[in-house]
Amino acid sequence: MDMILKKHHLILIASFTCCQLLADDGYRLWLRYDRIENESIRADYMEAIRFVYVDGESPMMAVARKELAMGLSGLLGQTISQKPADADRGVYLGIVGKSGYIEPFISPGNLKGLRSEGFLIKATSDRTIIAALDEQGLLYGAFHFLKLLQLNKSIAGISTLENPRIQHRILNHWDNLDGTVERGYAGFSIWNWHQLPTYIDQRYIDYARANASIGINGTVVTNVNANALIFRADYVEKAAALADVFRPYGIKLYLTARFSAPMELGGLSTADPEDEAVKSWWQQKAAEIYKAIPDFGGFLVKANSEGQPGPQDYGRDHASGANMLADAVAPFGGIVMWRAFVYSEETPEDRALQAYNEFVPLDGSFHPNVMIQVKNGPIDFQPREPVHPLFGAMPKTPLMLELQITKEYLGQGTHVVGLAIMFRETLDTDTFRDGKGTTVAKVVEGTEKGHQLSGIAGVANIGTARNWTGNHFGQADWYAFGQLAWDPGVSVETIYTDWAQITFTHEPKAVQVIVNLLTRSYEACVNYMTPLGLHHIMGAGHHYGPAPWVDSQSRPDWNSVYYHKADDRGIGFDRTGTGSNALLQYSPEFRAQYEDALSCPPEFLLWFHHVGWETVISTGNTLWDELCIRYHKGAGEVAAFRQQWQGIESSIDSERFKEVLMHLSIQEMEAKWWRDACLSYFQSFSRMEIPNGLEQPEHSLDYYKSLSFPYAPGIRPRW
Repeated sequence: MDMILKKHHLILIASFTCCQLLADDGYRLWLRYDRIENESIRADYMEAIRFVYVDGESPMMAVARKELAMGLSGLLGQTISQKPADADRGVYLGIVGKSGYIEPFISPGNLKGLRSEGFLIKATSDRTIIAALDEQGLLYGAFHFLKLLQLNKSIAGISTLENPRIQHRILNHWDNLDGTVERGYAGFSIWNWHQLPTYIDQRYIDYARANASIGINGTVVTNVNANALIFRADYVEKAAALADVFRPYGIKLYLTARFSAPMELGGLSTADPEDEAVKSWWQQKAAEIYKAIPDFGGFLVKANSEGQPGPQDYGRDHASGANMLADAVAPFGGIVMWRAFVYSEETPEDRALQAYNEFVPLDGSFHPNVMIQVKNGPIDFQPREPVHPLFGAMPKTPLMLELQITKEYLGQGTHVVGLAIMFRETLDTDTFRDGKGTTVAKVVEGTEKGHQLSGIAGVANIGTARNWTGNHFGQADWYAFGQLAWDPGVSVETIYTDWAQITFTHEPKAVQVIVNLLTRSYEACVNYMTPLGLHHIMGAGHHYGPAPWVDSQSRPDWNSVYYHKADDRGIGFDRTGTGSNALLQYSPEFRAQYEDALSCPPEFLLWFHHVGWETVISTGNTLWDELCIRYHKGAGEVAAFRQQWQGIESSIDSERFKEVLMHLSIQEMEAKWWRDACLSYFQSFSRMEIPNGLEQPEHSLDYYKSLSFPYAPGIRPRW
């Protein structure tokens, strides 16, 4: 009996081990260096890449050398060694002007246009050169070269030069020191402050690798709803340990600054930015931080918004507060990213107006090392918003675009929603600030106005989930942010095709399905949540699920009814001259697209207009019919997504296939919930029938109102 049990035990172990080897839990993200399946392509690579030579011994060069050796060995299925510089058939990395091993093989013409952090990859008859002006460029070049191989691209005769178009490409973590993540849907924070600085989790290193591979060069590791404790000496030491991990990967560490820290941590009686003692406290604190972290990036600040302390508490403006902090970090080369997401304790007529009203009068008064960080839209990361009016109104100030990668308002951790489409829509929008063609991307790049700073930030969707983002397709949003931060002009289809191949498979049908899911899911989500310009109609507090009926929050602008204004006559927020006149904050050319309800693009109709239920809109349908059609179209597309995914099961590893399928099943159910709950509620005002051929709501309005989710993830902590 013992022998039989032992025999079965061995079989179970062998079976488990086999399954583990075949499974893929998503931890490797897009850095999967598995052996290239196409033998012909692999043979060509093996002929051209017999060794790697990295000219340099710094920590960053060691990272590049290690990544190339690991990546090439995995992709080619054999060990790639380090060889002397005079050998041939290899890959050479070197800094222009400092590496005599690359200069004979590249001409000055090849290097024309090469800038800091950029790289050149050029193949000659007997070697492949990766050249850059600095080590960071070489690191990015190494990762790009590996991606070319992952994509099975030909490297014969290659000559490609790339530069980042935006200087500061930063992830914002809304992570709290207690390990929770505000608006986080992938577990807890990956930063274990309790065990830092001594315990360095391998996850920190892999996080840095992943970011470096897509060109991200900065990370803010603490929540914008800041905690002054991060500036205590022991926490500065903990932050320094993370900075030491990030440095070889070209990533600077930033911290959020709580404006009242001089009082809470320093014992001062005020945090007035014009007070000399306050200025001195911040100067000394900055010096202390830079002593521990010589390449510290600077501060991200949320002030005078949602109860956060700020300069207005002392009768000062945003420029006074930002400049005081900027002066503290300026001697060390640091910057301040001052967020424009503000709204006062007193609710204005239209919350969309406030940031413009507070910041435009200050244009040109910020110090040179200050960027104003502006959300893509004027409310709060809604499924679809028009671009923020500040992008067309502050030419003298560098503006930093803030995008949300975590899906606070787009299905949170369960829905597949390809955000690159949304990001692209924002970047391509014309502000007409300096005439036709002044897109948000050009404003953010800052080149036309000669700004020395440029930046883009993404609110991270990363947590302790084994696959980093909870939903496997959430990885695509992180990846896409990095690609667009590097080059705002890259096509969405290119981003998603590359991601599908290096993350899942090269099988053409499967790649086509994955790209289809990612490119079409954003519009589908907008349709089943907030079509026609509706916004802010989700559940209160946790922001999970539909709740257009919310009307009992302590502030009017925390209620759904404040934004949709549904009544017996119609629905929508009038932001034209007959309403709040928020359209006046945009350029005349921009306004002309939206000020007439009859010609307003339907995507923003209810954002700018209150429209009658029976009004025939530009689509040819009544508003009510169009609302019903779009809600049903969005929900129906999700059902099709699930079916398409099921059709490529044979091309996807079983573990990730099943997990994505389960999330798509949840999304399908929740899309119908959004559709039925919202239409049931709005029907109580329109008194109109849902058009023939469309499903009726499954439950009564009272049922949808009764649903409660006290433990929905990502809720802002109360302290």
